[in-house]
Amino acid sequence: MTVAQERAWRELWPAIGVADSDEPINFDTLFGRRAPCTVEIGFGNGESLVALAAAHPDRDYLGIEVHRPGVGHLMLRCEAEHLANVRAVCRDAVEVLQHRITDGTLDELLLYFPDPWHKKRHHKRRIVQPAFVDLVARKLKPGGVFRMATDWQHYAEHMLATASACAALRNVSTTGDYVQRPDSRPLTKFEQRGHRLGHGTWDLAFCKQ
Repeated sequence: MTVAQERAWRELWPAIGVADSDEPINFDTLFGRRAPCTVEIGFGNGESLVALAAAHPDRDYLGIEVHRPGVGHLMLRCEAEHLANVRAVCRDAVEVLQHRITDGTLDELLLYFPDPWHKKRHHKRRIVQPAFVDLVARKLKPGGVFRMATDWQHYAEHMLATASACAALRNVSTTGDYVQRPDSRPLTKFEQRGHRLGHGTWDLAFCKQ
């Protein structure tokens, strides 16, 4: 970690970080208000999450990331932007969903550009599997939305098939496959570079029935 990120962990974590526990998170208590709540899994360095939180101060955002430098960077950006509607958990996302998120409490869950594990023998390591999608569906409120994005076509096809097989979710796409990138998802530098190189991006959105 950088010196600045180490400072963030010392000074900012008490306010922004969620202490590790297996107790369910009460979002009203965590944020000190009642507001729609979005969870982002694997936020990387947090730039997209910060952009979302800055653009939507009426919503609350909980980011889950295991990479400590990335969490440090997120906290520094929250400090710079004076954001009060962001909290972070540094723990495996599946464990957080299983133990800390109460069923039927999320308005939105974001999974943007997860590791595609592109080699066939590694496909079983992909986070988007039937059990994971069922878990996400349980955590969403009725009408809540599960949003995904990837720049690997094969993974996009896998995401589409897996989420479509979940009876609790309905594909938002009018064509039954992919959706346009929502305005709420900032275009990342990585994605911009991919577009210049001719790489595609696939967005998906599924609504809890």
